[in-house]
Amino acid sequence: MLTIAYIGNGKSANRYHLPFALKLKDKIKVKTIYSRSGRQAWTPIDGVHYTTNLDDIYHDPEIQLVVVSTPSPTHFQVAKDVLMHDKNVLVEKPFTETVAEAEALFELARSRGLFIQCYQNRRYDSDYLTVKNVLASGKIGDPLEMEMHFDYFRPEVPTSVEHFSIATSYLYGHACHTLDQVIALFGRPDATHYDVRQLLGPDRMNDYFDIDLYYDALKVSVKSSYFRIKPRPSFVVYGKKGMFIKADKDRQETDLKHFYLPDHADFGLDQPENYGTLTYIDDNGQYHEERVVSEVGDYSRVYEDVYQTIVNGRPKVVKDEETLLQIQMLEKGIQACH
Repeated sequence: MLTIAYIGNGKSANRYHLPFALKLKDKIKVKTIYSRSGRQAWTPIDGVHYTTNLDDIYHDPEIQLVVVSTPSPTHFQVAKDVLMHDKNVLVEKPFTETVAEAEALFELARSRGLFIQCYQNRRYDSDYLTVKNVLASGKIGDPLEMEMHFDYFRPEVPTSVEHFSIATSYLYGHACHTLDQVIALFGRPDATHYDVRQLLGPDRMNDYFDIDLYYDALKVSVKSSYFRIKPRPSFVVYGKKGMFIKADKDRQETDLKHFYLPDHADFGLDQPENYGTLTYIDDNGQYHEERVVSEVGDYSRVYEDVYQTIVNGRPKVVKDEETLLQIQMLEKGIQACH
């Protein structure tokens, strides 16, 4: 068993972590959850120790892994403190605000023989996994262009933020999902172009981004806005022989928001109306248009990965250099909007 604790007991821990850690009952034991206030806004979990004393985590020899799910500006210092107490760490995204902070954490972990990794659960989104399979099938040929969209119509969010900060920026809060997916799929780009904006004016919230990543003949565009009353397709991929379009995003988040949890067999599953459409010309010159059954998304696979690394010594799935590249992109993008 891998015994874990959480620092932070808010939406991140209770919506995006605990339901998936608890799913792996034969491998993971959730022992302790710390929050500074001690207030319990979420339903307590039977058998878990809730505390306002960090020493309950730091001085418990049974706890092997600490998950940091505090507000993003605190990630660096909290993760550093955990490492200094000789505990392995899984850090919610964005991992840190700067490359220098990320490098310092990786070096500290290496020097103490500890595990540290960013929690990149979006690698297990159903739409992303389906796109990976379509590309691997070769049916659309060599990819030439990919568009990825993460849109909302929530104008009340940027209008409620009076001054710019990294902590509230849309780039750090959401490109940390999509940029990681691109990096995991294609690696380091040959070149990158940043269009990062504050649509409400100077010194207001960063509420829009459009980032182009170039890989030889392939161009990948990562686009997001808070002012899209109808969202653009989640993925559109064009290749030399065809295209694939997936309109709807992964459904795990939607189910979680309705408190429909992973213990249901149909949790997060796409229905036929959510499937993407693959259009291509085969090697015999025949035209095809078909619906593609979506892959099953499952954020518990992050915890499975971490378990396999810490307990069985397998390589980390989210590589240090991938996290450093992503933070570098976030830093450059924020610089581009000033």
